[in-house]
Amino acid sequence: MQNIEIPIWPYVYGGPSGSGKIRSLPEDFIVKENLSFEPSGTGEHAFLQIEKKGENTEYVARQLSRFANVRQRDVSYAGLKDRYAVTTQWFSVWLPGKTDPDWTQFESDNIKVLHSVRHARKLKRGVLSGNSFKLTIRDWQGDQAKTCQQLEQIKTDGIANYFGSQRFGNEGQNVNKALAMFNGAKVGREQRSIYLSAARSYLFNLILAKRITQNNWNQALLGDTYQFDLSHSCFQSDQPDAEIIRRLAAKEIHPTGALWGKGHADVSADALDIEQVVIDAHELLAQGLITSAVDRDRRALRVNVQDLHWQFIDDTTLALSFTLAAGSYATSVLREIIE
Repeated sequence: MQNIEIPIWPYVYGGPSGSGKIRSLPEDFIVKENLSFEPSGTGEHAFLQIEKKGENTEYVARQLSRFANVRQRDVSYAGLKDRYAVTTQWFSVWLPGKTDPDWTQFESDNIKVLHSVRHARKLKRGVLSGNSFKLTIRDWQGDQAKTCQQLEQIKTDGIANYFGSQRFGNEGQNVNKALAMFNGAKVGREQRSIYLSAARSYLFNLILAKRITQNNWNQALLGDTYQFDLSHSCFQSDQPDAEIIRRLAAKEIHPTGALWGKGHADVSADALDIEQVVIDAHELLAQGLITSAVDRDRRALRVNVQDLHWQFIDDTTLALSFTLAAGSYATSVLREIIE
């Protein structure tokens, strides 16, 4: 069976202009979830905004189910967040006919309940408008002028919407475990989901990398499907017209790449040719996703980096703050400037 290694994906702005450490302390990586809606204030689900440090999302969810004396499946969250970081994220706990427990009793040195409010429905995965980041890079060395130039380009033109390395596991082994699973290896339900996501993400990154190499990752191709900014809604166009080109330049829409799975092709012509080359070269992964009944979807090739600010606190410390759309990775920003 073939062994897949995760490559260094092509850069958009010339490659890193410096090096440094991004997680010397948990406080160096601060993330805050932004919900895409306002909880109503009434309903059977308790929504909790929790700040955690040095704990992973699943652990907090398990602890919440024990504390509230509910089944684990009655605790939900919108997204997974890093363990070695300070993260603020939302959880929901289904409490039909019950009053809230004293959530302050759930707190610990590493977990704080910042806010609680009721809502009619459980919290579903992905219902975020985005995530806000405050990052500190320590032991920075490099070309400060070039780093600032690259950050200006990122602020103006956005970044390649790669899936981050954490999606692929240690040394990218989740993709190889997906191959083994497609060849009959038995895995648990949770691992199955992780490996399927890794396989789809790998194929998407390859498609994006090919378009970066061809310098059309943020340009209109014949047969492209486009996604509206800050939305999952898409439309397909055989021939890009002046309005599509204008909206691409304004970063109101973005070209997309395939999240592979079963379903009909949603691109044509030149865009389809690029995707088909990648899929044909990785037939075992592609067919495995189809056999596993994963539905085909689209993901934007480009993402805007909103509210980007930076400051060199001293010669070896760089502070960054920005907001990304849900599903995009802060490491995809950092990789353009930091080795």
